[in-house]
Amino acid sequence: MKKLNALFLAVGLLSSVSVMAQETLRYGLESQYPPFESRNAAGELEGFDIELGKAICQVGNFKCSWVESSFDALIPALAAKKFDAINSAMNITEARMKSIGFTRPIYRIPSQLIGKSGSGLQPDVQSLKGKNIGVLQGSVQETFAKKHWEPQGVTITSYQDQNQVYNDMVAGRLDGTLVMSAAGQSGFLEKPQGKGYAFAGVPVEDTQILGVGIGFGLRKDDAKLKQALDAAIVKVQADGTVTRLAAKFFPGIDVTIRE
Repeated sequence: MKKLNALFLAVGLLSSVSVMAQETLRYGLESQYPPFESRNAAGELEGFDIELGKAICQVGNFKCSWVESSFDALIPALAAKKFDAINSAMNITEARMKSIGFTRPIYRIPSQLIGKSGSGLQPDVQSLKGKNIGVLQGSVQETFAKKHWEPQGVTITSYQDQNQVYNDMVAGRLDGTLVMSAAGQSGFLEKPQGKGYAFAGVPVEDTQILGVGIGFGLRKDDAKLKQALDAAIVKVQADGTVTRLAAKFFPGIDVTIRE
């Protein structure tokens, strides 16, 4: 009996050590950007980045928690240590890497213009001159539009919430929006509100601004966390988790990172 009790005690101690070893990983996100992250009718977080984040925690032996912020406040909040990693469809760009670090790229989503069907709108300055295009504040789409389109006579209007962009587009205050294709498809075009609208032209390209893919934003001095997350990312890419989630949330969109 004493040996049995000793065994139970040993198992209990091992379990305690295991629980203690499981660090909490606080993700920062902007929760109004479906299908990446949003809240359902029950108020629960859902979306591609939510399930991806949970998979990373499982593989990396982390306990997940979530901290919400507006998208443009995510980097300052990370610097202020309000959370540990930005998990909010944030593209890895040279501009952002001046102030924060990133994990290795996890997936990639093209950026496309949305406008009224049959309007003939195209993602070039000749077509957009004199038009008003809405973008998410703090996004790479905003940076792209302000660099390539605004100096050529295109009005660029920034919003803290992409849903506000869609509302103003339907109300006639905007002519279009530049957005991640998956977000535009799921968050607008597939909904009743998006009837009569469509993607306009091909995806825009500028690797310097739009980045090499989407990763988790980190504080530059957090080398230990980067190493752990990079290792977990390699695993969820290799075991098909990223591909499976992409097929679920972004059907028809190739999210493969370009080497």
